[in-house]
Amino acid sequence: MAETTDATIPEFDDAPVMTVWPTIGATAAGRLVGQLSAVPIGVGEFFTLGKLLALASIPISLSVFAWQLLPFVCRRYSITTRRLIIRKGYSEIDEKSIDLDGFDAIDVEVLAGQQWLYAGELIFRRDGHEEFRFSGVSRPEVFRQACLKAQDALLSVRAVLKQQAQPAAT
Repeated sequence: MAETTDATIPEFDDAPVMTVWPTIGATAAGRLVGQLSAVPIGVGEFFTLGKLLALASIPISLSVFAWQLLPFVCRRYSITTRRLIIRKGYSEIDEKSIDLDGFDAIDVEVLAGQQWLYAGELIFRRDGHEEFRFSGVSRPEVFRQACLKAQDALLSVRAVLKQQAQPAAT
């Protein structure tokens, strides 16, 4: 336990829960590859123009992937016991964050080209307004559920601690 938000309710340390790296679907070039690869024209489900374009675009995909690993570009998305964070660089500098109680809904939006990459945008909203966004998250629904579970755990622990602190105060 670390600091206190209320004189009687302790606040827990910011411990890591889960971290994911964005896919190439977080970039315009990556989404273009996804769009080209999803072209269904062809013979049956296996022999399609999209699959040929996917093979032809491997150099683009690898270039975008390598670009995303550069020290001044790389990002990762982390869930901790208190907040959601976009971290940048190899030293994991916190670029942007939102507290787990800073949103009331998480929407998954799949942009054009992300569906083929099994990626999407996680949009964190408070009162219907966008507060925070994770772009190009692989399997976005799974990560959304992890965010909601972390939020639920934090709010539940706070409620129990608050309830336990009330009888001591009276």
